[in-house]
Amino acid sequence: MRGTIAIEEAIIDPAGVASLSQWQSLLSPASSTSSEAVTLTAHEKRLLDIHGERLKSMDEHGVEYMLLSLTSPGVQDEADPVKAEKMATVANDYLAGEVVKSPKRFGALAALSMHDPSQAARELKRCVKGLGMFGGLVNDFQSTGDDGGGKVYFDTRKYDPFWAMVQELDVPIYFHPRYAIKQDLEPGTKFGDRKHLLGAGVQFHLDLSFHLYAVCSSGVFDRFPKVQIVAGHLGENIPFNLWRACHWYNHPNKKNTRPSKEDYKYYFTHNVHITTSGNFSTPGLKFCIQELGVERCLYSIDTPYENVKEGQDWWKTVDLPGDQKELVGRTNAIRLYKLPLEE
Repeated sequence: MRGTIAIEEAIIDPAGVASLSQWQSLLSPASSTSSEAVTLTAHEKRLLDIHGERLKSMDEHGVEYMLLSLTSPGVQDEADPVKAEKMATVANDYLAGEVVKSPKRFGALAALSMHDPSQAARELKRCVKGLGMFGGLVNDFQSTGDDGGGKVYFDTRKYDPFWAMVQELDVPIYFHPRYAIKQDLEPGTKFGDRKHLLGAGVQFHLDLSFHLYAVCSSGVFDRFPKVQIVAGHLGENIPFNLWRACHWYNHPNKKNTRPSKEDYKYYFTHNVHITTSGNFSTPGLKFCIQELGVERCLYSIDTPYENVKEGQDWWKTVDLPGDQKELVGRTNAIRLYKLPLEE
């Protein structure tokens, strides 16, 4: 079949299922204890499923290929470096073993412990060169510290060994959101008193956009100009703020001291790609194409948090010129990830 390619599609490995329980109250804040158990079981099944209902829905609705990755918060939630490294290795080995069962329909992105940039670089290389994966995915910041309350971002020179490997391998790194940590959910905190703002609707793009702005303005892309990152949900809303962000970032008072050579718009048109995952807005997509260029925009669904039918039903209504629709829906992903599919 020849259909769409979706690149932000989540799974869980059997060893990681236990970690889902702590996030159930955030997935459904108003759930009762009994309904939580039912919901979590259904959620587990959707994440664990690859070759069953997921593949069936792909066949029914015209999705040719999915890039699969470990669901958020994944390895980024493990504050212990040793445990995080093992968690990534186990998940990557499992996922590699699953996609090889149906390589014409599925590929994989590596989960990475980001405690040690050199170790993360080695694991990425192992996954790409040894396991046949097409890139990596990180879930925002890496949790650290005895209580998991520390947050490490990947925009400092400490992470140069990692970005050097990303450039050498010439594979993209997907930046994905994660839920707020427990320390940010205490009474009196920003989200602790406003749990209705948690998750995909508001908190995800507020938190992850900070990390994306930080990476773009850090000088990482000046030192490693071939590095490519991907941001879902129409770029976590950053494309809609680029004019204002650049207007102030280019102000003479800032330009002389800023850490990057170029502004946000430059890096978003040279080093960042955005996807439609979980943001099925036709006007929004058209704006991103206009702002960033059609070659920077890719289709995605965000299964199982969104469903294949809804994503595909929307995609069929998107009134782009034929050549642009083919690029966004298929060709850009093949070229960026070097997928073994015909354009």
